[in-house]
Amino acid sequence: MSSWPTNPAHHRWLDQHTRELLAFGRRTADPAGGARWLDAHGRPDPQQQVSTLLSSRMTHVYAVGALLGVPGAAPIAEQALRGLTGRLCDEQHGGWFPALGDRTVKACYDHAFVLLAGASATSAGLTGGPALLAAAEGVFVQRFWDDDAGRCVDTWNADFTVLDGYRGINGNMHAVEAMLTVAGVTADEAWLDRALRVCRFVADTARANDWRIPEHYDEHWRPLPDFHREQPDHPFKPYGATVGHGLEWSRLFLHAEAARPAESWLAGASRSLFDRAVSDGWSVDGRPGFVYTTDWDGEPVVRDRMHWVTTEAISAAAALHRRFGDEQYATWYRTWWDYAAAYQLDHDHGSWFHQLDADNVPTATVWPGKPDLYHSLQATLTARLPLTPMLAPAVARTLAGPA
Repeated sequence: MSSWPTNPAHHRWLDQHTRELLAFGRRTADPAGGARWLDAHGRPDPQQQVSTLLSSRMTHVYAVGALLGVPGAAPIAEQALRGLTGRLCDEQHGGWFPALGDRTVKACYDHAFVLLAGASATSAGLTGGPALLAAAEGVFVQRFWDDDAGRCVDTWNADFTVLDGYRGINGNMHAVEAMLTVAGVTADEAWLDRALRVCRFVADTARANDWRIPEHYDEHWRPLPDFHREQPDHPFKPYGATVGHGLEWSRLFLHAEAARPAESWLAGASRSLFDRAVSDGWSVDGRPGFVYTTDWDGEPVVRDRMHWVTTEAISAAAALHRRFGDEQYATWYRTWWDYAAAYQLDHDHGSWFHQLDADNVPTATVWPGKPDLYHSLQATLTARLPLTPMLAPAVARTLAGPA
């Protein structure tokens, strides 16, 4: 049997799982616009607000579903998108609020996903996609891209008059994903140039820290190694080194190299990030699964298993196997799908358990329910797609077939 990342039979299973995930999330669309947080059974959770993050992620996911020819996917994507062009958008000052009930700040993390949603919706030919993409491009360049630093700032107040002094890598990471996607959709090389500048900074700082990525910085980009030490399981800005981000950056570096092959340094950096994340994070406490975070010596801090870390490990292994052809990456790829099937896929109610404790038992201290499909759906596609362009335009060219 051929190795799983290239096996046609496995690809058929991946396609089936893609469609199962899209079926699970079909109730995400809010009638008033935007995407709703889903509970463990795929039902909208009334305790959770409609947010820019989930509306953007689900616009992206169902735009991909539309490109795959899944009936009903386009209307779901367009309804999620209407939240971004409607009630989540700040018509007075520009940009997007975090959620319907939160009009206090404007965050790079959220805006990176709006940028991604606009690019994916445009690639899928969805109503409102090009307008959303144009608006997101304008806000992102004007408010979040710091050309002097070659990185993104993190958080403004609501009217863009006060910039917080914190600088963070998580928002920059998803900005790179969005930038690479926009470059693939629009052929605007400026977005690729920006992405590569961020990648260079991350590679240099990770190399200086034994390939553990410092995530948190002050306004002068000085590291804050103890940031959130008192809140180590923060869902977006945890203390220490985040294992899943090392894997995610590993994959993003290969996408960036494929888009700009002259940047050959990215390939070696990708391998090093992957090796460090696997060494620090995989089954290091005597049980299968990736720990969430480690300290700066690689000792586990938060031992819960987040589903998104496994999906990023799967995607990184697939990308590395495509780039280098080494069988070790195919072995890791299969190992992590087997782990997911044993512990993280919910075979009774669908989708993935978003959080397990250190004994691989479902828990919900950080991620209640099954909010969205962003990470899990992408894990079903990476092995089936080239490294460039990014997801939606790659599906359009590779898997969607002739118009």
